[in-house]
Amino acid sequence: MLSVKKFRTLIYDYYAQNKRAFAWRDVDDPYYVLVSEIMLQQTQTFRVAEKFETFVMVLPTIHDLAQAPWSVVLGLWKGLGYNRRALYLQQTAQKIVAAHAAVVPRDPLVLQTMPGIGSATARSIVVFAFNQPEIFIETNIRAVFLHHFFTEQIKISDAQLVPLVTKTLDKKNPRQWYYALMDYGVMLKKTYKNPSRASKHHAIQSKFIGSDRQIRGRILEFLLCHGTLSHDDLCVLVGCDYDRFVTITNQLVSEKLIQCKNDLFLL
Repeated sequence: MLSVKKFRTLIYDYYAQNKRAFAWRDVDDPYYVLVSEIMLQQTQTFRVAEKFETFVMVLPTIHDLAQAPWSVVLGLWKGLGYNRRALYLQQTAQKIVAAHAAVVPRDPLVLQTMPGIGSATARSIVVFAFNQPEIFIETNIRAVFLHHFFTEQIKISDAQLVPLVTKTLDKKNPRQWYYALMDYGVMLKKTYKNPSRASKHHAIQSKFIGSDRQIRGRILEFLLCHGTLSHDDLCVLVGCDYDRFVTITNQLVSEKLIQCKNDLFLL
């Protein structure tokens, strides 16, 4: 097994030559980190890179995001998928403005009280925003530890990885260490059969075409385009059977992603 010193050297040597550059890295504004970490949930980095700079250009501060019309936020989010994250991000901004004087909290336990922010995301935010040493695992980090420490083993849980992540953490500069781990993990996934398949938590994503996710996205897209649509007109545009349409629109209303007033749907 690699020693901590050799492992760090391996990762940092690769990073020195292959560091990826993103607009949300090495920034002074914790708001940028908050936005990027929510965007990066379940979304490939190249897609986030296409959207992030426009998002923070239109909504440059946490106050701007908190106060923006929902239609503006959703329009900027379009193309990233899992649109509920956009609503969670705005609700989080509103909560931080109202309860924390617009200052992103440094305590991950406080961040975990925000909509849509779990333990891993909370800790990644404080690492990248404040260079604060915390333990978290995401898909590329998971791939690195599985590849180097669990060769030819399967069904490895994150709980088994945590002691290694903790032991190897560069506490003096956790931000750069996690950047380096993630960039190395991206390389591993391109070079080898996805190491994450050895994880107990690995799951194959369900098909998008024809899914409820696709229909939800189409509903939001049509409302972004048209502003307001009647129940019948929206159902025809979406092109799914009536009962399914009713179920999905009821879910969207209950989640506050859309509104229904006098048989008219709007954002």
